[in-house]
Amino acid sequence: MALFFQLAQLADELAATGSKLKKRAAIASALADVLASTGAHAAGLLALYLAGQPFAEADTRKLSIGGAMLSRSVREIARPTEAQFNAAWRLHGDLGAATADLFAAVGHGPVPTLTLSDVEQVFAAIPEAKTTAARQQLLAGLLQRCSPVEAKYLVKLISGDMRIGVKQALVEEAIAAAAQQPLAALRNAVMLQADLVEATAMAFEGRLHEARMRLFHPLGFMLASPVDTPEEAVERFASKPEAARDADISAEPTSHAEPLPHIVAEDESALDDPAAEHAPVEAIRLRAQVEDKFDGMRVQLHCGDASQRGRVALYSRNREDVTASYPEITEAFAHVGAAVLGEGESGIILDGELLAWDVRADRAMPFATLSPRIGRKRVPNEIRVGTPVVFMAFDVLFAGGQLLLDLPLHERRSRLEALAAKLQRVTLSPLELPPPMPSGGLFVDEEITMPHGEQRLRLSQVVEAHSAEELDRAYFAARDRGNEGVMIKAAESLYQPGRRGLSWIKLKRHLDTLDVVITGAEFGHGRRAQLLSDYTFAVRGQGMDLLNVGKAYNGLTDAEIAELTEWCKQHTLHDHGHSRTVEPLVVLEVAFNNIMRSSRHNSGFALRFPRIVRIRDDKPLEEIDTLARVEEIYQSQPDKPVEG
Repeated sequence: MALFFQLAQLADELAATGSKLKKRAAIASALADVLASTGAHAAGLLALYLAGQPFAEADTRKLSIGGAMLSRSVREIARPTEAQFNAAWRLHGDLGAATADLFAAVGHGPVPTLTLSDVEQVFAAIPEAKTTAARQQLLAGLLQRCSPVEAKYLVKLISGDMRIGVKQALVEEAIAAAAQQPLAALRNAVMLQADLVEATAMAFEGRLHEARMRLFHPLGFMLASPVDTPEEAVERFASKPEAARDADISAEPTSHAEPLPHIVAEDESALDDPAAEHAPVEAIRLRAQVEDKFDGMRVQLHCGDASQRGRVALYSRNREDVTASYPEITEAFAHVGAAVLGEGESGIILDGELLAWDVRADRAMPFATLSPRIGRKRVPNEIRVGTPVVFMAFDVLFAGGQLLLDLPLHERRSRLEALAAKLQRVTLSPLELPPPMPSGGLFVDEEITMPHGEQRLRLSQVVEAHSAEELDRAYFAARDRGNEGVMIKAAESLYQPGRRGLSWIKLKRHLDTLDVVITGAEFGHGRRAQLLSDYTFAVRGQGMDLLNVGKAYNGLTDAEIAELTEWCKQHTLHDHGHSRTVEPLVVLEVAFNNIMRSSRHNSGFALRFPRIVRIRDDKPLEEIDTLARVEEIYQSQPDKPVEG
């Protein structure tokens, strides 16, 4: 019998050590113990819960339990005063750890009897519950059975934030070690099955070779590293041997400047030329695939599965199913099947961007234009017409019954272009839906009735760049088209799910900086739970009126945050518990990507992705930027929404 108490004790042990090797060894040992005592399925549950997942990736169920419901259940059991609850929360900045303290304070410590299987069964029952009250009752029943340490990690697991210094990758390493199976084979099975419990069982039972790809679970997204200048992009590509090789960067020796390490010669004979080792940055020639960086929602599109005719799914970068908010894409890709792909071919997975699309101007609109759709389960005609959407494809991950991740980018691009030529015959849907038909369904014989309407599948434009100057031109051309910047991708790069390396780089300059004043501060989370580390800031309106334009928590050092915390405590105007209003005296310089109109702040604007550049001790409040300056920058943006 595998107790949840064992998992909680192990989690405490893992949180207390920073050694990756010790963590892996402890997890592997625990997996072996559970396997011997309870079986492979229980070992898989241990792995899944340590990785912080209530359900497997392929499982579409959600617990739908938020912080309010968790807090309510904890309060009903521990009965703390408001001051006691707030003190526990403030101490840890983590509801799980606070729960452990509150349970211990009232002596709530039943003998551990809760098993991993019990948790699995209750987790399965919660999504089936018809009402909030029923979910609350199931949750309360679990918590009642928990000792303080069990309650700590049950709450953490439900809230999706274990905070024990363990990611799924480390759990996978431990599984492979405990099962004595190759790590690559285990990770391949996890990726194909999208089920850590099943993959763990397969590893222990020697069945990893049986793993098969199935659609409608998101693969990990390959990510890009940011740079601020074209020159930095070239240097970053050349900073590691494998990145330079993948990017096909070459050095044409033109001088004997200081040596630049790890440069790959354009001509192999140049490797014998001593001067090739001394090429300056200006001499590096870059050959890479350059695409516009769009201001949309990165998604993975799954469709064309012969066993689930007409099914289409869109998954966001955090692996949420966002299909319902974009019915036009579902309508367009629902027609993809054997008649389009070819006999014997079943299913495709595309990587790309969901974009609000200006049909008349034939160009992307800013991300803010998508906001009326986000989170919607039903999209009325007025939104369809007012905010048309397209899927901008830039990669193909699965087609022809094969995962294509190990093919180089240039070959995946060729396959994508050939595939798109087939798909675009059918990937259309109207701007406005007619009234519903009295009978019949959406999916009819695609050989008889062809779809009509707007083309919903677009292909990203690809250009080549061979130097920093050409990257600079590509960047400004992308900005003129209303897009954020450019993506620079190594032509030979493989698709690495969940990885952020140097094979893909994004050039997205900060639009400008503003000098602002701090008006409020909030306590952070985790290791910043005791620090006022999230700062609301303002610009000047009429006279000396202060109007908030954003909030930032990146850019300062730990020492600066500690100093600001003490300053904010001493200059608090109003203490709201988790946040404070402070005297407007500390000036910051903040950078940002763009400015949006927003009702969230009293300025009417919000900075997107703000980052603190520095504290401006040299600048008084009277010299911070004004609302007029914010408006000026907003109007200068080539990618601002069309107004009126």
